Amino acid sequence: MSAFILSPDTVWNPKALETGSVPRKVLHRIAFLPKGGGAAMALRVIFENEPLRYFIALSPFVAAMFVWRDLALPISQAPVAMIIVIGFFEMKVLRVSTEKRKTLMDEDEVARVLDTLNFRARRVLTKLAAHRGQTSGELMLVVEQSELAHVTPLTLVSLQTREGKPRILPLAPEERELIATTLFDAEFSERSLHIANLREDVYLRSVTFDARGVSGHARLAALLDGPATQEVPA
Repeated sequence: MSAFILSPDTVWNPKALETGSVPRKVLHRIAFLPKGGGAAMALRVIFENEPLRYFIALSPFVAAMFVWRDLALPISQAPVAMIIVIGFFEMKVLRVSTEKRKTLMDEDEVARVLDTLNFRARRVLTKLAAHRGQTSGELMLVVEQSELAHVTPLTLVSLQTREGKPRILPLAPEERELIATTLFDAEFSERSLHIANLREDVYLRSVTFDARGVSGHARLAALLDGPATQEVPA
């Protein structure tokens, strides 16, 4: 599953993305409805909903009540057992224990992964600033991943700024394509970043870029690639 490029243009409820501070954490904070990504992405986003996961964990109790109807009342009145099952499902099935985190990846590999993320994010931000014709102000590429370990990684990538007012910025189709094709690939995958994040127990990464640092070469390349997209106010 590829990363979901999060912006007001890619969700059905853009008002949910409004924020008073950046970098904006989204998972477990707001409910958003993805426009793209197909059914697989929609189901993966829905799976981040804790009440739904609790229902999945408790589904054996529901099934048992249908099979053994005479035991339905006692089963429904066993909250301690249900809490134990939910805890086991959440902490043991879906997450990595504290003891196992350090075995996922060594420190040198974590540093390499995070250096790669920083390098690629700055490259993306340079191209975005150049294409937008932005000569001042800061842009922030924010990469957030789910803390759930034993399921397909859910990765949200957004362009954010604190200039004017903190917000998640809209992205034109070509900008979303730029992010999708430049940030991750077979050499540096969402999975490798997810393992590093699980090891460090950190799931929100942000890289800030000053648009004044865009080189003349980058601006020329953007000019040759096509017309600039909408500017971000400084």
